[in-house]
Amino acid sequence: MAYATTVESFASLRAAWHDLLDRAPLNTVFFTPEWLETWWRFFGHGHELRVFGLYQDQELLGIAPLMQEGDELRLIGSQDVCDYLDFIPQAGREGAFFHLLLSRLEALPWRALKLHSVRSDSPTLALLPNVARGLGWSVTVEQEDVCPRVELPESWEQYQAGLDKKDRHELRRKLRRLAAQGDWSYHALTGESAGESLDDFLRLLSESREEKARFLTPDREAFFRAMAQDFLGSGVARLYFLELDNVRCASVLCFDYAGELSLYNSGYDPALAPLSVGLILKAMCLKDAIEEGKRRFDFLRGAEPYKYHLGGQDIPVYTLTIERAQGA
Repeated sequence: MAYATTVESFASLRAAWHDLLDRAPLNTVFFTPEWLETWWRFFGHGHELRVFGLYQDQELLGIAPLMQEGDELRLIGSQDVCDYLDFIPQAGREGAFFHLLLSRLEALPWRALKLHSVRSDSPTLALLPNVARGLGWSVTVEQEDVCPRVELPESWEQYQAGLDKKDRHELRRKLRRLAAQGDWSYHALTGESAGESLDDFLRLLSESREEKARFLTPDREAFFRAMAQDFLGSGVARLYFLELDNVRCASVLCFDYAGELSLYNSGYDPALAPLSVGLILKAMCLKDAIEEGKRRFDFLRGAEPYKYHLGGQDIPVYTLTIERAQGA
């Protein structure tokens, strides 16, 4: 069998990348070349791009989307805007992929391979540490955060019945209270024209909490706009709004990808916080996912209380660090 590792670009691998994602053990929007290329465009300065295609007998075993800064190798992306990061091996060929990858990396000048935001169910966590230790390299694994998610039932009624009794009562009470305040509705926008509503989304995002206003730096806002325009245009992103008496008062940006709906970010009018407009809109996103037959709703990174009130169960994410001795 002949093995090969090639240095690639986003463009050279794009078609094969998508085909591989369809056959990978994990597949999220954060692993797509479009997502990673957009991240690289806004935040990649100061790093060297090191995207590798790994082949066995000319068949693509997997992709290693890496970058290097100084003597540290990392997956392309960052914890602040990328909820999951990982290598992309072909399902069933993960062992061969990781052996070939570390064989290729052994020839490069680096001290630490630091992998952020790796999901607990990733083959990277299951297989890569043993391959690295076999080369005499040290490995540490630390929990970084959690990403709560809900395995979805067949109906909205079943979902509500599965909530904790107190949470079920509170959700119904909040819905009645909002209805008593006026006419409310929610809707989802997608397609190129949805980009015209990004200003309202970003306004509600920054108004909802001081922490989110600080988060929305000029660089991150530019990234959000470019990413959202691209993914809204392709139908992968959805922009939800809740309106009370025809005024937009809450918004959520979701991803509809690989049979799941994922909640990426959100905002609301703080003057209407007593009416729980933010939580209600998130519940309606869940309702849409159920009615569309989605298998899972992912709240993504962070342990905010509302996620658990809506039935979220934690999926841990980890940082995996591999270090080799100086001069190795």
